[in-house]
Amino acid sequence: MKIIFTALFCIIFFTGAFAQDTVKQQWYSLHFQETTITQDKPPFNASYSGKNSLSTLGETQTSITSTLFSDARLWKGADVVFDPELSGGSGLSHTEGVAAFPNGETFRVGSTAPAIYIARLYLRQTFEWGKEKDTVTDDQNQIAGLKSKRYFTIAGGKYGLADFFDGNNFSHDPRMQFMNWALMDNGAYDYAANTRGYVLGLFTELGQPDWTLRFSLTMVTTTANGAVWDTKVLKANTQNIEYERRYTIGGQKGTVRVLGYLNNGKFGNYEAAIAQNPKAPNVDSTQAYGRHKVGFGISADQSITSDLGVFAKASYNDGHTETWFFTEIDRSVSFGAVLKGTSWKRPDDEIALAFIGDGLSSEHRQYLADGGYGFIIGDGRLNYAPEMVAELYYKINAYQKKLWLSPDYQFIMNPAYNASRGPVSVLGFRMHVEF
Repeated sequence: MKIIFTALFCIIFFTGAFAQDTVKQQWYSLHFQETTITQDKPPFNASYSGKNSLSTLGETQTSITSTLFSDARLWKGADVVFDPELSGGSGLSHTEGVAAFPNGETFRVGSTAPAIYIARLYLRQTFEWGKEKDTVTDDQNQIAGLKSKRYFTIAGGKYGLADFFDGNNFSHDPRMQFMNWALMDNGAYDYAANTRGYVLGLFTELGQPDWTLRFSLTMVTTTANGAVWDTKVLKANTQNIEYERRYTIGGQKGTVRVLGYLNNGKFGNYEAAIAQNPKAPNVDSTQAYGRHKVGFGISADQSITSDLGVFAKASYNDGHTETWFFTEIDRSVSFGAVLKGTSWKRPDDEIALAFIGDGLSSEHRQYLADGGYGFIIGDGRLNYAPEMVAELYYKINAYQKKLWLSPDYQFIMNPAYNASRGPVSVLGFRMHVEF
């Protein structure tokens, strides 16, 4: 099935590529990506384990995703995006046991067999004004042409919130950059998504030459890490807002993004679960409408030279209600640097290093210590310590910027916030194809 899917994408792409001869004539865009990540974890020591613990045994797991990105103009300022996707494989220990999980291409689904689904399907309308223009290149879900620096966009349908929010030039894409969950997005950003990472909603964006303001209203799934959408949208919804400011320092580009979000739905409450059953709390048994989660994040990136860039992120959520979408992190900081290989005559290669520190709210911490379980972590009890991760990768331009190979190493201290477990080393290798 994967071979047929890949061959179909190639035929469609090359047929379209020859038809698109100039920027002015381009009315659609077709692109393809495939990413395979294999990770190996040697055995490690732990005083005890629970049902959601990272296995102490050595193991190797592989994930794969293939995506066709298609975007077509409809009328002035309007386009439609349609992205079918295939994914399969598994993360280490069934994608459990680490809050800052080491493979950003791994989804929390029960079956490891490859499956095809619709990742994105949305209609977008843009209104433009002003004489200042940007040249838009042909790219994934992006049609080449000219675009005003002053615009307003509204879109509706199925998309990924991470497509539009919480970006970072050096730390956002696990297919080409760092692989860790808490580096592809702010760790404490519990952003709305189904089990495969996509959402149904509305998105708006106001763009100006030096800043952008974004807002999104989305639906919520009926269960944590679920796939069924809650139709009671007045009670179950999320709001996300982000302000992005672009600037230059010493001729080098930089960006700061400030994000806030509010999740509403039928969520469980950690304190209520502990009060209900102190010896074996179950947060799902306390679910009720009217619960909320509030959070914010900041993301900054700065080019130091044409070859060296640095970034930093920080995020927080109140941690009163159970994690519903992303991962069990209530406070997070991360920072790192990316260096291109110009000095060793490999200008398209890059080496990068980043560090993550994650923590939990007091209620969330007590819930796990009393034997509670979330959908990502839970060891049956807890010797609490912040979860700490370091990641190092080297990305190789193996063939004409179409084939990229990346060896990767991650060192995880206190997996699932438990000082009685680990440390853990994860060795990885990524193959990424795009055109």
